[in-house]
Amino acid sequence: MNMQGKVAIVTGAAAMLGSAIVRTLAQAGARVVAVDIDAARGQALAAELGAACRFAACDIANDEALDALVADALRIEGRIDCLVNNAVVYNDGGMGAKRAEWLAALDVNLVSGALLVHKATEALAAQGGAIVNMGSVGGKFGTADRALYPAAKAAILQLTRNQAATLAPRRIRVNSVSPGWTWSDALSRMAGGDRARADRMAAPLHPLGRAGDGDDVAQVVLFLCSDAARFVTGADIPVDGGFSMLGPDQGRSARDWFAAGMP
Repeated sequence: MNMQGKVAIVTGAAAMLGSAIVRTLAQAGARVVAVDIDAARGQALAAELGAACRFAACDIANDEALDALVADALRIEGRIDCLVNNAVVYNDGGMGAKRAEWLAALDVNLVSGALLVHKATEALAAQGGAIVNMGSVGGKFGTADRALYPAAKAAILQLTRNQAATLAPRRIRVNSVSPGWTWSDALSRMAGGDRARADRMAAPLHPLGRAGDGDDVAQVVLFLCSDAARFVTGADIPVDGGFSMLGPDQGRSARDWFAAGMP
């Protein structure tokens, strides 16, 4: 999965998962444009990786900023081979969310990535490029008291298929990756920064017995961006430790549940 000579754009790059993706692509030889609105963390990431990474401050909900992002990438880097739509907001008022909350969440989690794909299409087509959209197990199953985030993630899975079908004649591959519980800014907040606690909470729901690492997800993103995945498009790859293969019975038969004496 050699990425030497290739240029990747990664949005949401300053957060824990995004930075893991940036590091993995850079270690494989790519030149990475790390995109985020968090300048402090983004610049720190670029300083850590040196010549392999350039930070680009960008509000992806602004069309002019997206135009400038693509134009600057072509002017400075000379090409765009890969686009990873990873930016996300977690604000979710559930069924009680107001219209403005819906529009703000969908703008970042769904619409901005779709527009960036459109704006980068010509550059990606010139290289036979790859797009990876970040899905989630949250977009596949019902979750009480949430609406905005899972709706956007479910839409991303369908949008990925539509983009893949549309862009295949242009030699652009489009796939999605759907993590389970992953050690990230959001999970760290819920666990109070305690990774061991997060793994204990995740273990009953993930057959591999822990929450995912950012690098677990990043390695699959690298595969999809690389020539190793040259005949893969329109696919969603779960990187969830087995979470999505389980039903509500958590992989145990009715016999097991009765034997355990559940009421």
